[in-house]
Amino acid sequence: MSSSSTHDDRFLIIQAGFSGDLDRVMLGLTHSHEDVRASALRSLHRMSALPPDTLKSCLTDSSATVRRTAVELSPPFVDIDICPLINDSDVFVCEMTAWALGERQSPTDNEIETLIHATLTHSEMVVREASAASLGSLGDPRGLPAILAACSDKPAVRRRAILALAPFEGDAVESALRIALEDNDWQVRQNAEILLHPRE
Repeated sequence: MSSSSTHDDRFLIIQAGFSGDLDRVMLGLTHSHEDVRASALRSLHRMSALPPDTLKSCLTDSSATVRRTAVELSPPFVDIDICPLINDSDVFVCEMTAWALGERQSPTDNEIETLIHATLTHSEMVVREASAASLGSLGDPRGLPAILAACSDKPAVRRRAILALAPFEGDAVESALRIALEDNDWQVRQNAEILLHPRE
């Protein structure tokens, strides 16, 4: 299939999402090209017509682009378990999963534990970073030890981990922020300064 044909098909699916042509959008889910399938998912979401079973099926699509899109759209679908995708073969699907878990309104114990484990042990730095950020976004006290541990990780992780301490209080948090003021990474120092001395 030519790139121009794929582009045209994708445009039609996006257009159908705005015009409310549900039948055309649904056809896009079975298209051979991943970009068209991903656009069909987004169009269904835009129309508030994305069936849970469709989203769940797309989480196992052969295309990382489709899986990543499905994960991105998953936060409202609280009955769909996206935790396994934090160990997807594609790092960007893993990262999006960490973000999506942080967007859950009432995360389950398993979702919290998944973020904690990823923050502490995931082989990809970008996923540890996103997981720490999500734990901070959720503000669940169970995530605090993992965030504190992430404050000693690579610089990019430390930057996000320091900001993730914002919802928390206590001696351990204060100590981590004070230590971060002496960090060799200027953004870590800046983030700690922002939390310790916010502008009035």
